[in-house]
Amino acid sequence: MPEFGNRQLNTMNKKTLNSELERLTVEEFKSEEKTPLIVILDNIRSLANIGSVFRTSDAFRIEKIYLCGYTATPPNKDIAKTALGATKSVDWEHREDILTLIEELKSESVEVYSVEQTSDSIMLDEFQPNKEIKTAVIFGNEVQGVQQEAIDLSTGVIEIPQIGTKHSLNISVSNGVVLWDLYSKLKN
Repeated sequence: MPEFGNRQLNTMNKKTLNSELERLTVEEFKSEEKTPLIVILDNIRSLANIGSVFRTSDAFRIEKIYLCGYTATPPNKDIAKTALGATKSVDWEHREDILTLIEELKSESVEVYSVEQTSDSIMLDEFQPNKEIKTAVIFGNEVQGVQQEAIDLSTGVIEIPQIGTKHSLNISVSNGVVLWDLYSKLKN
């Protein structure tokens, strides 16, 4: 094994090059079966957060993103900076009113969960999505969180367990944690 200073280097675990990843094209992505998850962003201020949610949604091949309220929409150079093309692969739609959207999704038998801290929330590690029904998850404003009216209309509330001194995570981090968890549970 080669040495670097007094450290032995493991040359068997070679970093994969982008050209070796065999990623789907946008056209292939559009035709592939999607993970039965819908993301709803409500009044998100940060364009970088929006782009990050698109990129994470692409990674887990989620079905659709709804951008609600004053959440910015593509095309936007600041969203594109973090989305890295995911605004072209992931289906999205803008809706002015999240409450109407929640009612519409529930009428289509979609279970809609707010991601928030509430008195009756279900901890994410204890939550089991129904594999027979689509699940939508709402992520709220960076400061105010999910609005109470949306929580009231939701099927339930999912909370990310946190054991540190802070009481919240950045929306892009929350989105990544929740989508990975739900994707893992739906896949198995």
